[in-house]
Amino acid sequence: MPWTERLKSGRIYLGVLIVLVWGLGPFYWMVVTALRDPAYTFDNSPWPSHLTMENFRNAFDTSRGNNFGRALINSVVIGSVTTAIALVIGVFAAYALARIVFRGKYLVAGLILSASMFPVVVLVTPLFQLFTNLGWIGQYQAMIIPNISFVLPMTVYILASFFAELPWELEEAARIDGATKMQAFRLVMLPLAAPAVFTTAILAFIAAVNEYLLARLLSSDKTEPVTVAIARFSGNDPLVEPYTAIMAAGTIVTIPLVIMVLLFQRRIISGLTAGGVKS
Repeated sequence: MPWTERLKSGRIYLGVLIVLVWGLGPFYWMVVTALRDPAYTFDNSPWPSHLTMENFRNAFDTSRGNNFGRALINSVVIGSVTTAIALVIGVFAAYALARIVFRGKYLVAGLILSASMFPVVVLVTPLFQLFTNLGWIGQYQAMIIPNISFVLPMTVYILASFFAELPWELEEAARIDGATKMQAFRLVMLPLAAPAVFTTAILAFIAAVNEYLLARLLSSDKTEPVTVAIARFSGNDPLVEPYTAIMAAGTIVTIPLVIMVLLFQRRIISGLTAGGVKS
């Protein structure tokens, strides 16, 4: 192999290594701290030492006012409902943007994309006032509805790009065979879009579970998700932050998401790259 090719390959592997260390370094340190005895919380050894499972028991301990188990259920409920509603709306909106020609089509697409860039902090005060007037503070809908507005632009953007590259001849053939527009969409086009729908569902669920700012202000003790529950963890000493228990809770939340992404990485990659290359 010529030295120029070796140099090029070396740069690629170096870049991959930097990205891996940058992305997985904090996760590795979180797991190491979660497995470390609380007495050695600030031990700077990069390797697991003074191993214990006490931190994971402390994460689920309710005697200190923490209710991490209920927060996990709340996050699953909020994330699942948000993802389901966003997908139902997003699939039809993306299909319409990709298939139907109408005046202002690109303006609508631009507005949908710009909505995903809107700063969340600007919405905190008006949403808090609105949901206070409606009596929704501390209820699931106070977090689900804003989350839908946040993940919906991403949903429409990914699915519209995919639908635009699907062979429309298949839909036309179904129409010729007597299928209605809805039947052609449901029986022909939607199954072809399954990889993109699956990818979008995973990304939307992760985004909904990770939301913190609005959940911190709009939730109650009974409806708070894991992001809020972890942030207000308390230990034996009110003046000492229970870092190891917090890291254990973060590990419990993160590892299932990592496993899910690893198991379905082929579908995720195929969904994100489908339609990116024209034949």
